Amino acid sequence: MLDSHCHLADQAFSDDLPEVVTRAQQAGVETALCILAAGDVDEEARAEVLRNLWPSVSFACGIHPHQANTWAGREADLAAYLRDVVTQQDDVVAIGEIGLDYHYNFSEPRDQKKVYLEQLEMASSLDLPAVVHCRQSDDDILSGIQQSGHSYGVIHCFTSGLDFANSILKAGFYISFTGIITFVKELEEVVKTIPLDKMMVETDSPYLSPKPHRGKKNEPAYVMHVAEKIANLKEISVEEVANATTETAYNLFAKLKN
Repeated sequence: MLDSHCHLADQAFSDDLPEVVTRAQQAGVETALCILAAGDVDEEARAEVLRNLWPSVSFACGIHPHQANTWAGREADLAAYLRDVVTQQDDVVAIGEIGLDYHYNFSEPRDQKKVYLEQLEMASSLDLPAVVHCRQSDDDILSGIQQSGHSYGVIHCFTSGLDFANSILKAGFYISFTGIITFVKELEEVVKTIPLDKMMVETDSPYLSPKPHRGKKNEPAYVMHVAEKIANLKEISVEEVANATTETAYNLFAKLKN
């Protein structure tokens, strides 16, 4: 099994990263995709530590919608920066996390959409999947994908409804579930309905801890709880979920190390 989306280079893991990596490996998590914030020099330094601790880990790099305002008007510079990152780091296997967040609106929606579209087009030009954050922005997320012409990626931490799920799958994207599905019943229909081979599992750690770890810092070792919930809802074995979601992740992230 693998954790298809985590933030192990986050400051939250500065004091216990070796223990977190050990617990993940002991839990059967063979590797993970770690998300990096483009231009964050502190995260870049912590990523080097992670590379030494867990050599099989791969990375995605992009501008989160919360930080879109810092690149507003400099979309060309952003594209050049991301191209350099991908060229210089062979373990960067995706562009992300990118997207739109109209819940917090830490950046103006206008700026979010420009930066989101620029990064989708960059992902397409580099032939890399996009890792997309979507919060209260379903229509514009789908519109950006269609406008960019980029036909593969994943909506991470999926929390939308079945209609949007079907539209995303039709666009060529996959869906990834977090521990939220262990305590939000409204997502159960989506989990039950969409095909197993179109989904992945993730922690989004250090956030969104699943039951029975709610209220605690999340970590990749807990990704098994997400798989267990999917298995329960689909009435299949956890092993089947683990195998299918792992295969999907390797298919999507073609450069993912194993």
